[in-house]
Amino acid sequence: MLVISDVHYALDSLRRVVTSGEPVLILGDLVNLTDYRTGEGALADVLGIDFARQSAAFRAAGRYDEMRALWSETVGDDLDAFRSAIGDAIAEQYVAVRNALEGGHGYVIHGNVDRPGYLEKSLPDEFEYVHGRVMELEGLRFGFAGGGVVTPLKAEGEVSDEEMEEILSGFGSVDVLCTHVPPAVPALRTDVITGRVERGSEPILRYIEETQPRLHLFGDVHQPQATTWRIGATLCRNAGYFRATGTPLKLDMSLSP
Repeated sequence: MLVISDVHYALDSLRRVVTSGEPVLILGDLVNLTDYRTGEGALADVLGIDFARQSAAFRAAGRYDEMRALWSETVGDDLDAFRSAIGDAIAEQYVAVRNALEGGHGYVIHGNVDRPGYLEKSLPDEFEYVHGRVMELEGLRFGFAGGGVVTPLKAEGEVSDEEMEEILSGFGSVDVLCTHVPPAVPALRTDVITGRVERGSEPILRYIEETQPRLHLFGDVHQPQATTWRIGATLCRNAGYFRATGTPLKLDMSLSP
């Protein structure tokens, strides 16, 4: 079984992996709002590559006042029109994602950049949207909980702590926990390139501490300080920044370290 996360519209690499013949677990963020390295994405499609790159540069440098001023100057009073245009660009990306997934099979949860309604409708028949579900795969219990943590952006792909707690409490014990975001462990949520300490999930951390699944798979943080971590008996593993690497994580179903 292959595991990928943070695809962010890397369609050629996605197509290669899903047509390998192995089942694929996709841990969210299939579409691309902004690639903070290049500026490419839906934002650039709507407001131009120069704007996207400048906004990304301000964010990476922590110059948030300048980033907000840039947005205000560019978008002005047309925020609703901008959001609609971004939605149209994202919808077009999901059409291309569906085409890339054709011929493969597997299981998908959404990430913070995803729009869950669009995502679920875009999946081919051989891919299941499994957010909030527990499934037995090859003799192991997998629990799937997608979504990003809540931010001031209030994006459609975000899941509140209360909702996450409710989902996880319904799982009982699982062998493998699959989420988009990491637990609230500093080394797992710190991006060493941007210097940002992203918000990990406290409910996920508590669930791991209390139930001790054998493995926790996640993504979200593209260049984490640590890719693996142990919380008691649980091995936590970032599946990697697929848009940059194009390389899936090969999951040994024996779950040997």
